[in-house]
Amino acid sequence: MKRNLSIFTFLALTFLLELTSCTSIFTGLYGMKKTKTVDEKTIARYAKKYNIPSADSYELDTAYSSYLFSLDTTKHISQIKNHYQPLQALYYDNSGQLKSFQVNCYTGGFPNLKWDRNEIMTTFPPKQQAPIDSVVTLETQLKYFKPLSETSKLAIDSYDYIVIVYWNRFMGRQSKRLIHFVQANSKLEKEKKVKILYANTDNIFVGI
Repeated sequence: MKRNLSIFTFLALTFLLELTSCTSIFTGLYGMKKTKTVDEKTIARYAKKYNIPSADSYELDTAYSSYLFSLDTTKHISQIKNHYQPLQALYYDNSGQLKSFQVNCYTGGFPNLKWDRNEIMTTFPPKQQAPIDSVVTLETQLKYFKPLSETSKLAIDSYDYIVIVYWNRFMGRQSKRLIHFVQANSKLEKEKKVKILYANTDNIFVGI
């Protein structure tokens, strides 16, 4: 238990180290805020601000962290770190396999994260950024999604691609920019049906 807790703490802080050098000056320049617990009303308010359709808005269950840290860290430490980041875009095909993976700690950029670095967002799905893995399938992802009061029932079989966006209040404009890039990128696909789902992750990171 103590070993798992230490790994949890390490990974919870990793994104701050990689993104901001853990200084208040850098976090401010990136537009980041302090983490805090959010309720559905707050999620809905920020979702509207960030142009997230209420029908596609979810909250990520905090139990998702327990799932990630139940994985064998001797084999999957890098994958756990990647999936335990505050901003992500995961592109799944209709078989539930991850085909493209965008993560904040791979973007570079200042004072904004460069989601289109090396023009990876000029095709759909985007070109490779973070390494593809199979530790979190679409089925696993959706198991930890908590619908909000205005969330519509999802029929994933109706779509060729399901895109999952992890976003939050505390990453400020970086969340808004990720959402903008993902939405613009999805419009490049003219033939296949694409569904974007938005999972708020604020409560996962409370206290770090």
